[in-house]
Amino acid sequence: MGSLEGKVAFITGAARGQGRSHAIALAKEGADIIAVDVSTQVDTVPYRTATVDDLAETVRLVEALDRRIIASEADVRDLAALTTAVDSGAAELGRVDIVIANAGINTMSPALEMEEVMWQTMIDINLAGVWKTVRAAAPHIVSGGRGGSIVITSSLASMVANENIAHYTAAKAGLVGLMQVLAKELGPQSIRVNTIHPTTVATPMILNDATFRLFRPDLAEPTRADFEEAALTLNTLPVPMIESEDISNAVLYLVSDAGRYITGTTHVVDAGGRL
Repeated sequence: MGSLEGKVAFITGAARGQGRSHAIALAKEGADIIAVDVSTQVDTVPYRTATVDDLAETVRLVEALDRRIIASEADVRDLAALTTAVDSGAAELGRVDIVIANAGINTMSPALEMEEVMWQTMIDINLAGVWKTVRAAAPHIVSGGRGGSIVITSSLASMVANENIAHYTAAKAGLVGLMQVLAKELGPQSIRVNTIHPTTVATPMILNDATFRLFRPDLAEPTRADFEEAALTLNTLPVPMIESEDISNAVLYLVSDAGRYITGTTHVVDAGGRL
């Protein structure tokens, strides 16, 4: 019997990358999943964002574990769509115990050259979208009266400054304040709220030509190997990136009884990137 048997998790950005990994990890521990992601390209993002086919693959992988999953297309900028998705999923699966506010984007520009639309899209998705996720889903945890857990994906970028991502850093740092307020407000209902702060993770958000060029501007057509060589300088441990599964393992700790008294914390998985 898994550590999350009988529980239901709502996960945003579930079509691929960390979101898909979290869905699979929680399903392996017995949870059923309500999954959402976008279905059209997000403006300003220089890499391909998630598709209907990506989300369908997450569904296939969770169902292969003999767990139930209700998946729908929803943009975290759309509170009504998120509410419909979680309400429908809760009606079918019976409850919500866990919220993983994972959806996010990455774009890059020097702060004084950034277009307003790039800044605003980042804040709308990576910061406001998290509040909308919690606003849509957390009332189900409250009404269940059993307590629960919310994990918000922040970033090491909220703790360590880097050039070209002022908007990303602002959004991810804002999530820490949001988390702390939510932890205070929801604690009396036995709902725990934490942020998780990864270093660079090997997902499509990072493994793309735009990121490769940012790290290796000296090369006309940098490869993943070139990027990884440069990225080695980010971490103290001798790895250029960590894997989605490494973050999923930390999420499992935070949402399970193993972390039952952990709330209001910034949980870092950074391969020593802060040192």
